[in-house]
Order: sequence, then structure tokens, then C-alpha cells
Amino acid sequence: MAFSRFAKRMDQLKASEIREILKLTERPEVISFAGGLPDPELFPIRELQLIAVKVLEENGKEALQYATTEGYRPLRDKIALRMNRTLGTAWTADNILITSGSQQGIDLAGKAFLDEGDVIFCESPSYLGAIQAFRAYGPEFVEVPTDHEGMDIAQLRELLQTTQRAKLIYVIPDFQNPTGRSWTLARRQELIKLANEFDLVIIEDNPYGELRFEGEPIPSLQSLDTEGRVLHLGTFSKTFCPGLRMGWTAADSAIIPKLVLLKQGADLQASTISQRQLDAYLETYDLGEQIVKIVEVYRKRRDTMMEALRREMPADVRFNIPSGGLFTWLELAPELNARDLLVRCLDHNVAFVPGGSFYPNGGHENTLRLNYSNMTEERIIKGIARLGKVLREYTAELQASPLSI
Repeated sequence: MAFSRFAKRMDQLKASEIREILKLTERPEVISFAGGLPDPELFPIRELQLIAVKVLEENGKEALQYATTEGYRPLRDKIALRMNRTLGTAWTADNILITSGSQQGIDLAGKAFLDEGDVIFCESPSYLGAIQAFRAYGPEFVEVPTDHEGMDIAQLRELLQTTQRAKLIYVIPDFQNPTGRSWTLARRQELIKLANEFDLVIIEDNPYGELRFEGEPIPSLQSLDTEGRVLHLGTFSKTFCPGLRMGWTAADSAIIPKLVLLKQGADLQASTISQRQLDAYLETYDLGEQIVKIVEVYRKRRDTMMEALRREMPADVRFNIPSGGLFTWLELAPELNARDLLVRCLDHNVAFVPGGSFYPNGGHENTLRLNYSNMTEERIIKGIARLGKVLREYTAELQASPLSI
């Protein structure tokens, strides 16, 4: 049946390329560098078993009941205190809204601030999930050139001076998805000044900030905010367990009530039992110790992948060396297409995400993203060797083709 009664916004939406690739990589023989998945071997399963029993025995009726849209207050208290300690903010529970993962925070922000035709500025490239979420509200995307220090603020100023209906700036300053890059303090400070000058809202997405392998933490954008215009999105998916779907939005008291109204209309509230279990875990165990374990494993895998890339990649391939997070970013020769390369790689049981999907306005098909968190060091070595072999064969075929002359 050809159904034609969908809203116009549906014409702008398409399936996540990452999710579609993950369907192809479910076979155990595939070495997948595609999804941004944490390693399930690091999930605190035994501790959560005990916590689940504890919550149900002590507060089972409350844990299985509806609750407030804002979220379980003891959990919001803990999140605010942790942010104040690690990110230099000064929040209370009233500045925190519990969301169903930080992905819902992105969607609520788009719904709260974007009218059709408004302009959102983002890093180039940017997180695919945010592009998808914002696109439902009909904005125009303006990509801002981004280098190893962050968004090019001079370029952003030029774009702002010539752009009508500028509304939002969306950024991931720490270990960005997809590139793994982090912003310098100077770029963060300059962005705040520019947002103040042009009256823009900043969405600071921070799923990876605590997964730092080396170097000192850099102050968050929200800690530098002087006018309450930064929304900070946090999540427990990368530092704890994504299956709980626990995230949060931290924002000024003028913004949180608007987001609460939108969340009421979306899903009433985040899972009561998940919130209670997470709060009990934080009360009983040290999340910091859990993060230390995760960081140590991911650092070794990052190192293994960097060594393998140096050994296996052709000399003209450029890649980023991240100081934290889950990803690195490759730039191939301009004439190569990572989507074509992926098709060939899947035939050799290795997968990645082509980089073109991370550019809301298209192009840059010679790029790709690699994840190192969810494969063992042995499989990383094997997978990068396969990738290098297929890439060399693909390059040789193109060079031998009459069409390449």
C-alpha cells in the first residue's frame, strides 16, 4: 500500500546509516569498527543484579510506579553535584532534567528552539544522531570548518554576519563524534563571547568527556557561560550502561521548565525503575572507579589501533590521534569513496562508518570513522590489516582504470 498521509517533515528523514550498517555486522565473524558501542564486558552486571534486588525489595512499589517528569530528585542531586565537581558548574537538582539518553536531550532542544527555516551551526563534520534529530524541525544547517583546536571561530563570525535566522550552535567539545578531536580553552572562550554577541543558544553535547586518556580536563562550555545560554547534555551510556537509557540535560532555570513541558508530551518521564537503580548504584558504588577501568581498557585499544594504522595504512591516509573518547577519523585520497570501500570491506568481514553521513550538507565521501572501544586488541590488529589490504587493492584498481586517467 502506498500511504501518502505522512507529514512533510518525513520527506527530510532517513534511516541512520550507522544503524543500517550495524545490522550487517551482527555476524560474529565481522570485525566491526562501526558502532559507537561501549564494551559489554565492562558492564557492572553483578553489581546491578544486587542493586535490582535491593531496589525492588526496599522500594518496589515506588520503582514500578509513574513518577515526576523532571526525574528522581536524589538522582538529580547526585548529577548536579558530580557536574559541579568535575565540570566547574554551580547547579542544583532544579537545573537537571532526566532524559531517555542524551539523544532525547538533543531532540527536546531542537523542539524547544527551532522553527522551520531557522539556522543551526555545527562542526564540520558533526554527530549523525544530532543531524537526524534536528532535521525533523526543518532547520538549515551551516557547517563551520573545524580543525584540531575546535571550530574555526573567525569563520563562524563571518558566517554569522551573513546568515539570517541564526538560532543554535551544536558542538561536542570533548573527543568529538566522529573525529575524536577536542577544543582548546581559547576556542571555548571565544565561542561563548560570540554566542553572547549574536544572541545564540549553545548545545554542548558531552557523552565522552570523562573518557580521557591523557592530559588535563578543559573547562566545559557551561562553566564558562555568563548568560545562561548553554544547554549541557550528559549521559551514562558511555561511562556506565547504554541499555538503561539514562541521560540528562543541565540548563538555566529559565530553560528547564520549557523542556519539562516538551518531555511530558513526548514520554511523560524517563523510566522510574532505571532511575532508581542508577541512583542506588551511585549510592552504593564508586562510579569513578568504574570509569578508571573503562579508560584503561580503551586507552590500550586506542594505542593498538594507532599502531596498526601507522603500519597498515597507505602513506596518503591521514588519521587523528584522539586523547580520549571512542573514535578516530580517517581522510583518504580525494578520489576515493568510503562507501564503495565499505562494500568491499564487508566482503572481507570488516566494517566502519563512511564519513559522508556526518556532513549535513553532503560531500566529503573520502572520509570514514573508526571505533576502537568494542573490539579486543587482537581483533583491532586483524581488522585494520584487513582494512589496509582492501584499501590498497581498491586504490590500485582505480589507478589502473582508464576512467581514472
